[in-house]
Amino acid sequence: MAEQKRLFLLDAYALIFRGYYALIKNPRINSKGMDTSAIMGFMNSLFDVIKREKPDHLAVCFDKDGSTERTELFPEYKANRDETPDAIRIAVPYIQKILKAMHIPCVEISGLEADDIIGTLAKQAEQEGYKVFMVTPDKDFGQLVSENIFMYRPARMGNGIEIWGIPEVQKRFGVERPEQVIDYLGMMGDASDNIPGFPGVGEKTAKKFIEEFGSLEGLLENTDKLKGKMKERIIENAELGKISKQLATICVTCDVAFDAEDYELSAPDNEKVQAIFEELEFRRLREQFIKIFSGETEGTPTMVTSTETGKQQAQAAGSGQFSLFGNKGEEPATLEVVSSRKTIEEVPHVYQSVQGGMALDLFLKNLMKQEKVCFDTETTSLNPIEAELVGIAFSWETGKGFYLPFPEGRAEADTLIDRLRPFFTSAEIEKVGQNLKYDIKVLRKYGVEVKGPLFDTMLAHYLINPDMRHNMDVLSETYLNYTPISITELIGKKGKNQLSMREVPLEQQTEYAVEDADITLQLAQHFEKELKEAETMDLFRDIEIPLLRVLADMELEGINLDKDFLKGLSTQLDADIASLEKKIYEEAGETFNIGSPKQLGEILFDKLKLVDKPKKTKTGQYSTAEDVLSYLAKDHQIIRDVLEYRGLTKLKSTYVDALPTQVEDRTGRVHTDYMQTVAATGRLSSNNPNLQNIPIRTERGRQVRKAFIPRDKDHVLLAADYSQIELRIITALSDEDTMIEAFKNGEDIHA
Repeated sequence: MAEQKRLFLLDAYALIFRGYYALIKNPRINSKGMDTSAIMGFMNSLFDVIKREKPDHLAVCFDKDGSTERTELFPEYKANRDETPDAIRIAVPYIQKILKAMHIPCVEISGLEADDIIGTLAKQAEQEGYKVFMVTPDKDFGQLVSENIFMYRPARMGNGIEIWGIPEVQKRFGVERPEQVIDYLGMMGDASDNIPGFPGVGEKTAKKFIEEFGSLEGLLENTDKLKGKMKERIIENAELGKISKQLATICVTCDVAFDAEDYELSAPDNEKVQAIFEELEFRRLREQFIKIFSGETEGTPTMVTSTETGKQQAQAAGSGQFSLFGNKGEEPATLEVVSSRKTIEEVPHVYQSVQGGMALDLFLKNLMKQEKVCFDTETTSLNPIEAELVGIAFSWETGKGFYLPFPEGRAEADTLIDRLRPFFTSAEIEKVGQNLKYDIKVLRKYGVEVKGPLFDTMLAHYLINPDMRHNMDVLSETYLNYTPISITELIGKKGKNQLSMREVPLEQQTEYAVEDADITLQLAQHFEKELKEAETMDLFRDIEIPLLRVLADMELEGINLDKDFLKGLSTQLDADIASLEKKIYEEAGETFNIGSPKQLGEILFDKLKLVDKPKKTKTGQYSTAEDVLSYLAKDHQIIRDVLEYRGLTKLKSTYVDALPTQVEDRTGRVHTDYMQTVAATGRLSSNNPNLQNIPIRTERGRQVRKAFIPRDKDHVLLAADYSQIELRIITALSDEDTMIEAFKNGEDIHA
């Protein structure tokens, strides 16, 4: 028997709005300043459906000019809606362009809502033997559900996909038949669509009326069975109730026809889709697109639903390699990466290596004549404390540059560095680089102090667009439409077979290193203009660049760690953890792995039954997350003990045992990286190790802090913090007299 074909109908605006608001706290802004959140959110939903479900047929339905019929019936219909955000208005033409390039039909008819189009198409396709899935978070679609029509509610907020068939609709709305959802909506109204319903009737009352009277008409025929205020309201608003039911009814007889051939999912126009993604700066979506349509994506459905319908659908969906052409017995096409971006192959350039003798003399003479030079060190390690110089690239003119390879022996390397010292210490020549802090630290190891004005492209871009990524490849593709040579092309992927930069042939080293310096110089020219236009040049020159030098000093200095103290603390923690373990096993009546959320959940909620309705994760197991357990801690000793156990094991593994392993052998100290370009608010973030999150709230956490000690008895550690900085800024900006006085008098505003 042939497998039943499946049609997926996407409710465009519902998914676009949902995508936009999901990213509202962290919107995706590209280099042109365009908010691309709505487009990205919708594309993620679309790709998710294609990847998980491998549909045979698919179409996307849009609203156009609202619903003429509903507005004529009730002029206030949807009148309470806010103005559509600009990001969504801009998004729709782009989404339609992408869908067109993907050969996915966009169905829209002036004067009709997407609900009505989906309703009509779903019923037609059902007649033709299809199984139909309406992809939308909108509950109103429950009225259309039947044996072969389902609601497919996308995953959100950590909850998995839900598929609603008849049983789920019955349970959710308290109805016998899905059509009664119309009565339910008519009775209680819908604030989002401005459907009035009966005043005073909410979810509970609507469910009760449906159970008792079957329909809105049944309720109106039996008002004699109602009492008091409710009876008056229903009788007075009978007409409003009937209108509400009409407004809530999805039309299934629109002037639109299901076209099996047109809706069949087929091979996209690869070049067009990639060109639009490139324009929007969607790197990950583009990679996903290529994977999905080349058949590289494993298609195991991961529907998360406790419902019967969901389980049946998940089993029916099958798994295995995803081929868009599986039903035609064809092989999936392999999509090529298509790009308008230039590479080193197409762009004319002159990159030369300079090795000793007259060539070096001439290079140095020329170097010292420049006003602005970009340089980039090539080293043996990402860790500047152990890194050795392999070479340095220089560029001061677009498309041109030089590479000085460094000998492996330290004495010879020092001799070459001495020749370059006048350049690095020149107070006149501006030095340009990407992440200059790293180069400054490497050169300091060779006894070179980098002086003179600095221009760091990573820092400059952070001020221009703090929400974007700032690595050089992204910046080059975004601002110069150029893809640089990838480091993995040179040394291979991470792992034991990865080469050291020293093992790369000189010609390749030269092309790679000088290209970096050349691109960075071009980016600096671009960013300099932008910083001036945005009037952030002073912030860049007077705060960020001087801070870069201070951070380099701090990171090289490092901090002393009392390893013996931590060793003793580790032993104490082991003893405390062991006694807590014993206590938890006694309370549970058996031994189990306390660190396993699955086993812990089964003990707390299956065996001990601490809660009537325990919360579950999207994989269907009991949630033992911090917030869930903290809420229950006051009532159950075992949960208090588990939380303490977790706190101590985390403290031990993350800090007490891990910190000593991060002490540098060469210095005997811990050296963190202070990242200047991570938090959009401007605060620094500390990495490898993170020294900003050493616990302080518990006694044990405070003990960890005691492990950080001065270098000797002549030094002390000083902790400094702003005093009520936000309040002071508010006071200054608002010119609030009472607050100004309070601060002048040294009073504590919090108190």
